[in-house]
Amino acid sequence: MNIGVDAAALGMSNAVTASTNDVNAGYWNPAGLMKLEDSQASLMHASYFANIAQYDYAGFAMPIDSESAWGASIIRFGVDDILNTTQLIDSEGNIDYNRISLFSTADYAVTFSYARRLQVEGLHYGVNAKIIRRIIGDFASSWGFGFDAGIQFERNDWMIGLMVRDITTTYNIWTIDEEAFAAVQDAVEGQNQELPESSELTLPKAQLGVARKFLFHNDMSLLAAANLNMRFARTNDIISTDIVSIDPALGFEFGYTDLVFLRAGVGNFQNVQQLDGSDKVGFQPNIGLGFKYRGIQIDYALTDLGDQSAALYSNIFSLKVDLGIFR
Repeated sequence: MNIGVDAAALGMSNAVTASTNDVNAGYWNPAGLMKLEDSQASLMHASYFANIAQYDYAGFAMPIDSESAWGASIIRFGVDDILNTTQLIDSEGNIDYNRISLFSTADYAVTFSYARRLQVEGLHYGVNAKIIRRIIGDFASSWGFGFDAGIQFERNDWMIGLMVRDITTTYNIWTIDEEAFAAVQDAVEGQNQELPESSELTLPKAQLGVARKFLFHNDMSLLAAANLNMRFARTNDIISTDIVSIDPALGFEFGYTDLVFLRAGVGNFQNVQQLDGSDKVGFQPNIGLGFKYRGIQIDYALTDLGDQSAALYSNIFSLKVDLGIFR
């Protein structure tokens, strides 16, 4: 749930809390669903770690009336066809490759979103209810639930947004196959000796964003946006205290005739310790490209651009369709 969705947003380094205004707002800030004019659907696919992991997303949203809107989405991040070698050696100590099996590990999240306009002009809010499902083959699985809340305000071409994720803390309860655990419990001395904890907590996080769109002659536009991503603990973020740690992000989108879009962003500012003991500030630049024609928009983003390992680069594609074009 921390990676993000929509190649357009990822190309801007996720700095879209204030400006998100389409079907994907269900993830970034559900208050943005109030800006929908018609039903929309969205799809995204990305591969991570040299195609080992697959990340997929699908979303749908539509207005209910002039005062409210709703949406739903599903996310899957999974690694498939993992070799299970726990039974590789038989009871007589012989290696038997026929005893190798395959399993998958995957995380799923289903989100239901609702947005509503407030009486103050330009002010609207949204909430998410999330169901989390995590599966590690036949070894363990969990169910979880959580809530998000967001708000947006727009006035004089300025946009402000606040999104609080896991506002009540998200809980995951694990069920572990104790028989499968017992088979590997003593495989390595000093490791895996006791069952892991059965509960997993995700603490609240907040994103505060501001954005403004500039219109120029010749049908050109520029959307400039900034985010402050906050976690309520000490981390390696560039601003870090015992109360809150802050990771800033900047994003830009240049548009021409609402047809072609070029995007760039920078974020994930971290204090990184070098092998010699010194510190440096690491960051992640992203770039993106988009095309929109008659309600169909195709976007591409190249993320992790500044990482030293080319294997970590991620090519992300997404599709967004205004379903009104089929009427």
